[in-house]
Amino acid sequence: MTDHFSLEGKVALVTGGSRGLGREMVLAFAAAGADVVITSRKLDACEALAREVEALGRKALPVSCHVGHWNEIDALVERAYDVFGKVDVLVNNAGMSPVAPSSAETSEELFDKVVAINFKGPFHLSSLVGERMAAGDGGSIINISSSGALFPQPRFGPYAGAKAALNTLTGVFAREYGPNVRVNTLSAGPFLTDISKHWDEEKRHTTRSAVGRPGRPEEIITTALYLASSASSYTTSSLIRVDGGLY
Repeated sequence: MTDHFSLEGKVALVTGGSRGLGREMVLAFAAAGADVVITSRKLDACEALAREVEALGRKALPVSCHVGHWNEIDALVERAYDVFGKVDVLVNNAGMSPVAPSSAETSEELFDKVVAINFKGPFHLSSLVGERMAAGDGGSIINISSSGALFPQPRFGPYAGAKAALNTLTGVFAREYGPNVRVNTLSAGPFLTDISKHWDEEKRHTTRSAVGRPGRPEEIITTALYLASSASSYTTSSLIRVDGGLY
């Protein structure tokens, strides 16, 4: 069964890859045999993680990219293909979820920024990479969404709406680039990443879920590996919740 989760000879591109869940996936993919393109807005953080990947015996390409800017996405894709010649796994992980004082007080600038990073960017990046995957040997696209789209809360309208749109985009691209490109949503619940340092103490220990607690970052790994690898060869256009059973 281990071979089903192998990424030997594969190239994975992970946005928002320098910290949090992105970092966990980058290291897991490298440990499974993949070379990795690590991108976020902070190049120094990408470079630091790239050194860790190289210590595992894999190649790493750190690239600074703001996924809300299409011209930077264009440059990212060209760089990845220039260096590696292909992308087998794309993970749209970059995101932001700022809370506004109220929906009425949400500025146009904030609205546009949230939608650009959580939806507009993944749309453009997936279209560029997905088209090349479909014309080549196929691949897997994983959209990292949020329980916020399934259990929307007040003052998070732009974020919840953008992630809901990303969920829909999964089905669009699964049909557009299938059958040899699989596109799935990994809907993440609350995880104890850097952002959790700003949560109330209670929220760091309990959640309204079947498991009753937030997830540990490493608990994202097995689902990400499943979706990235041949283990999920018959899984596409799906939404998989990794949220401890929120309700």
